[in-house]
Amino acid sequence: MLREVTTSEMTASHSAIHAPLPDLIRLQADARALQLPTARSARSRQAGLRKSPQKGRGMVFSEVRQYQPGDDIRSIDWRVTARRQAPHTKLYDEERERPVLLLCDLGPTLFFASTGAYKQVRCAQAAAILAWLAFWAGDQVGGIVFNGQRLSVLRPARRKNAVLRLLDALADRQYTPDDPPDPDTPADTAGLNQALIEARRVAHTGNRIVILSDFLGLTEDTPRLLGSLARHNPVTALRIQDPLERRLPERGRYAVATATGPLWFDAGNPSFQRAWQAKVEAHEARLASCFRTSGVAHANLATGDEPAGALRPLLGPGGRIG
Repeated sequence: MLREVTTSEMTASHSAIHAPLPDLIRLQADARALQLPTARSARSRQAGLRKSPQKGRGMVFSEVRQYQPGDDIRSIDWRVTARRQAPHTKLYDEERERPVLLLCDLGPTLFFASTGAYKQVRCAQAAAILAWLAFWAGDQVGGIVFNGQRLSVLRPARRKNAVLRLLDALADRQYTPDDPPDPDTPADTAGLNQALIEARRVAHTGNRIVILSDFLGLTEDTPRLLGSLARHNPVTALRIQDPLERRLPERGRYAVATATGPLWFDAGNPSFQRAWQAKVEAHEARLASCFRTSGVAHANLATGDEPAGALRPLLGPGGRIG
């Protein structure tokens, strides 16, 4: 059967192709829902199974108390110890504010979906939810938004305006059917590797970094750049993927819309299927090796899934980015 898959067939509305600013602002509701404790987490707190985060090794001095087994000997206050003739330890309030930097890939390969919403929409939606969560947790929020043609650096700040500036950049950098990706744009002029270089320059030690990308722009330099970033900061990768990027349909002829016109393929061709699967497996192996060698944790978000559900594994108590 001959069938052409068009944009109108793959998506139900324009919002599945492009996420405008008002839609990203409205995702505050999804973020609020993620902040609500589950019944299991509530029981854990009641049972006292979670160590209190209120005291720890931080920046703000709290008090001095007598040394207890398990205390860090580096925190011993030697003056008080000498004066009272018994070991005493300094305690600090945990540093509550923490910069969060979101690296948001809106490159040409994310202007695609076979189901659900375009990958660029899922990226923008997930980034918006994470930005709201970080802001409500009292953290500074910033981002690097890149689409292969332009790269915007928004330094972390603890203001609602910082979140809105990030959301505005996310809405503005997405491609549209009237303004699709330019096939003549040189590769990686404002892509993943350049964003990682900028993140290393902008981020301070201890910043929480989340990379939202399909990682199809992976190169030989990516593991080194990721590893350099992860040595000084906790880094998590959220991979955005369409089902067709893992496995083709078993049969049928299809056309995928591209910037230069429809690209036809025969899914029932055994040679094409083998070549496609070999390419997929090779990329999966390279990406798994990249995450493993760089020490970066990762999660997945499919185009057919709602972002809030995929983000839960990345969050700690109270919906804070873990």
